[in-house]
Amino acid sequence: MIIRLLTAIALTMFVIPAAAAADTQITAAGSTALLPLVKQAATEYSQAHQGIDISVSGGGSYVGIAQARSGAAELGDSDVIAPGNSGLMDHKVAAVGFAVIVNPSANVSSLSSAQIRAIFSGRTTNWKDVGGTDQGIVIINRPRTSGTRAVFNATMMGVSKINEAGLTVDSSGTVVTTVASTPGSISYVALAYTRGKPITVAKINGVAPSEGTIVTGKYPIWSYEHIFTKGKPSSDVADFINYIASNTGLLEKLGYIPISRMKVKETNR
Repeated sequence: MIIRLLTAIALTMFVIPAAAAADTQITAAGSTALLPLVKQAATEYSQAHQGIDISVSGGGSYVGIAQARSGAAELGDSDVIAPGNSGLMDHKVAAVGFAVIVNPSANVSSLSSAQIRAIFSGRTTNWKDVGGTDQGIVIINRPRTSGTRAVFNATMMGVSKINEAGLTVDSSGTVVTTVASTPGSISYVALAYTRGKPITVAKINGVAPSEGTIVTGKYPIWSYEHIFTKGKPSSDVADFINYIASNTGLLEKLGYIPISRMKVKETNR
């Protein structure tokens, strides 16, 4: 009886590690603009594929690129391309617009490109100078590791440099919360984060951000959303990336645009 019991315990101890070793661990890091999509897709995919665990974190696009390049993460999420990283494979999974968001106290709903450059470079410091209330402008920036900042800089600022004197906030969700609670503030964020929030999404040159204006290129601030892998991904990783890119319902629900709908094509976004 004792021998049988010891044999059963030994078999149990052998079986548990074997089952654990069969699990697949996938790590994604990077863009907070892409974070809601990757997180929700990871939850759904893991529920449908037993034994696959997907860990998702932010940190910014350049962090995602670096982690994919070093192998620290299987997936590097990014709003920007990764020139000079020849070992990385680029998987475009969606397109997304970025909004210039303003605290409602400024009483501004539309800005020209020139006015945006003047505000973020620090040349314009009061909302009354762009048709708003007599109130100081509070700039809320993203850190240099942010792909959102890189997209905004490339599409809006031209040769003007972003004024670093304002606040710096490190995630898209916190940007929206900060603008909503800070009188006179302005920032830029992925359009997907603005739904239902107590902020003003400014028109740019009279054009509001929407799928229709983004896919035709009429609205200027948008980018492809990239997932980088270190070389060719494993079959499980490739399948998960395809799940994200082909899940039209999830893309639409969260405010992203399927790549197939883009009527304009860009090679530097």
